[in-house]
Amino acid sequence: MSTTDTAPQKGTGLAFAYVTTLFFAWGFATSLIDPLIAAVKRVFELSYTEAFLTAFAWFIAYGVASLPAAAVLARLGYSRAIIAALVTMVLGCLIVPLATMLDFYPGILIALFVIASGVTLLQVAANPLVAELGSKKSSHFRLVFSQAFNSFGATVGPWLGSHLLLTGGVFAAGAVVTVATRSESMRSIDLAFLALGAFFAVVAAFIFSARKQINAAAPAKTAGDTSLIAALRSPWAIFGGLAIFLYVGAEVAIGTMLTNFLASESVLGLPLEEAGKMLVWYWGGAMVGRFIGSAVLRVVPAAILLAICTVVAAGLCAVVIQTGGGTAAWAALAIGVFNSIMFPTIFTLTLERSSAPASATSGLLVFGIIGGAILPLISGGIADRSGGVLNPAFVVPMLAYVALTVFAIAAARKTPQGDAVTPVAVGH
Repeated sequence: MSTTDTAPQKGTGLAFAYVTTLFFAWGFATSLIDPLIAAVKRVFELSYTEAFLTAFAWFIAYGVASLPAAAVLARLGYSRAIIAALVTMVLGCLIVPLATMLDFYPGILIALFVIASGVTLLQVAANPLVAELGSKKSSHFRLVFSQAFNSFGATVGPWLGSHLLLTGGVFAAGAVVTVATRSESMRSIDLAFLALGAFFAVVAAFIFSARKQINAAAPAKTAGDTSLIAALRSPWAIFGGLAIFLYVGAEVAIGTMLTNFLASESVLGLPLEEAGKMLVWYWGGAMVGRFIGSAVLRVVPAAILLAICTVVAAGLCAVVIQTGGGTAAWAALAIGVFNSIMFPTIFTLTLERSSAPASATSGLLVFGIIGGAILPLISGGIADRSGGVLNPAFVVPMLAYVALTVFAIAAARKTPQGDAVTPVAVGH
């Protein structure tokens, strides 16, 4: 019998605390991409499309690494898989100084791919633990609590990253791009990623010290076909995977554009460091919105609330496209609040309606995160064709939110299959 059906095992609370730390870690690492884009764009003198390859390198790893991740987890077990993921992330961080030493931008992309591959394995291992570490009655609380820490990491990441990556060197007042200023800025990039690697190493040691408690509380292996092929037999699993693709793509596209968008003269005209720190409002809005959304979901059906949020988000994108200055800036930042409930709600709605096994459906939904690799590149191409003006590029997330409204309406009209399924959602 599953631990969710009985009283929690001894050590479950401690194991949950350790796993929640992982949610913070990958939220922090993922959101660090946003100020990094502004940094590499100026340091390596890139176009928007080239700079947005950082997001592509990060999120394409979900499509590649998610396929063998389940097999790695089955072979290593939960605690060893988590430690292996963290070690992989440390190795990726160590590639960054080598890339800057060689003045090789593709090396940065390789490093990001390696780090994100570790994050993917980390999520595949950590998410089932959140659902199982404790009683079934409190599973929703644990999910929201862990996601709040993920959002907290995503809020801290851009603020601290902007302070480290977007000051001095080529970002100093009146600075021009020279060998000396580029070298100073590259050392800042090195420092940021070496510090990140040290943080991952500490977390790995933390997990190693609690490996016995984690393994004791870990869920048992599930039987049945859990492959992506099984999920592809369910139209609703495919529909949900596409919805995750569009949601993550829209969220990441906005995040990748925001620093340069807020810094542009037609919007706020801020120094890049100050503009990057303002992303706290975008990711912090998502964190606050998750707590508010969890309360609202007690009285409003999930599909209806999702439809409301997607309509408002699309409307805010339209405001950004049509306006400038503070109006456009705060409209863009406010989208984070309405993004907050989208990922777990799409996840839950899909699990409840999919005819495929929950584990197979979850695998396809995680695979859909590669939308974060594709949509930002499309947005970057539009910005480059618009002469570096980012407002028109918000049409990409706007259309994604319109499509998600269609998903929400369809979910509202479709009756869930059997009993509601407890969601196992990835933090974003």
